[in-house]
Amino acid sequence: MTRQTANSNRSVTLADVARLAGVSIATASKALNGRAQVRAETRERVVSAARQLSFTPNALARGLLLGRSGTVGLVTHDLEGRFSIPILAGAEDAFGAGQMSGLLTDARGDTIRERYQVNALLGRSVDGLIVVGDKTDERPSLGHDLPVPVVYAYAPSSDPSDCSLVCDNVGAGRMGVEHLLGCGRSRIAIITGDPTYGAAHERVQGALAALAQAGLELIGGRAMYGSWTEDWGRGAARLLVDRFPAVDAILCGSDQVARGVLDALRERGLSVPGDIAVVGHDNWKVMALGARPTLTTIDMNLEELGRLAATRLVEAIDGHPRSGRELVTGRLITRNSTAPQD
Repeated sequence: MTRQTANSNRSVTLADVARLAGVSIATASKALNGRAQVRAETRERVVSAARQLSFTPNALARGLLLGRSGTVGLVTHDLEGRFSIPILAGAEDAFGAGQMSGLLTDARGDTIRERYQVNALLGRSVDGLIVVGDKTDERPSLGHDLPVPVVYAYAPSSDPSDCSLVCDNVGAGRMGVEHLLGCGRSRIAIITGDPTYGAAHERVQGALAALAQAGLELIGGRAMYGSWTEDWGRGAARLLVDRFPAVDAILCGSDQVARGVLDALRERGLSVPGDIAVVGHDNWKVMALGARPTLTTIDMNLEELGRLAATRLVEAIDGHPRSGRELVTGRLITRNSTAPQD
């Protein structure tokens, strides 16, 4: 709420602040917006005058002073997906805290549509762009001829000079195995999804590293790749326990695969976690909480990834861009499908 001057009903303006501080309106604007061209003592005088008059510029005026619209563009390739939505929610939370708003578009996995949506957003004078992929595999950069900064979330840019925020899938695989080892399991197998997905291989990579560090090998000698479905999980689990009945833990590449694994183990009369412990990935709650028993899983911290992407974009808008890939660490969500052995 702005303070009224003693002699009129009008709100305090930047001109009032400049007059009290004894500077020009342009200097007052620069001082209040942190521009480097203003001397420290001048800035202090302007800030003191603004405080004395209870002056707070509204968002529109502040944007005009900075040449900004106060909006950012959010381009997703998976609007209905359970990965992109929490990322976008996290970004919106961060923008809301900074009094910015987002304009959302869906490119639907089409590069031509993506370019159209980017141009449409630029036509709306957005201050920056966040591009959210539909999977974690590398994607082409939009280039560096755009008039606003771009941050890539979930799917990293192929250009190392771009700023990309990605899930630590290697760390997630390691985390899953370390939890199973901590539960006293040592005969661990992996059932995962589509081998064309980089995330599937990265999670296996982390799991194998954790096993090697413990001096153990994977049951069966290699991970079982298939599809991201319950049906694949069921079939793979049946084959696994028939061939390797000594297995005491299964790390699954997704919660959907894990649900199928749990079904197959129950059909075979095996107790979870008594006979075999099971860990999933992604913390897809409809799957993890609906499983019997409820599923221990690795949450990829997607909302935090979105918040961090928004933070990096705001930094770039303010003239402090970053480059390279930044990993967001997941977290273990322990439920009833794992437990220490007696």
